[in-house]
Amino acid sequence: MASTTIQIDKDLVASLKEAREYPRQTYNELIRKMLQVFKDVKKRNQYDEFLHKIQQAKMKELWDNKEDEAWENA
Repeated sequence: MASTTIQIDKDLVASLKEAREYPRQTYNELIRKMLQVFKDVKKRNQYDEFLHKIQQAKMKELWDNKEDEAWENA
């Protein structure tokens, strides 16, 4: 497996050290796991946004009606 060197700020290195699950966990393992968590969260958020868009039409139908408007002006 090929590897490369990247430059990151020293405060980020300190944060990575704090985020380790165990002392000998490599940055490679940690970053790989962080990326997987990020992808999972992103996928879940896309699903939530999808559900929200689907529900918008029904909510508009339920909330935007003459009966509710009549009560607002009572």
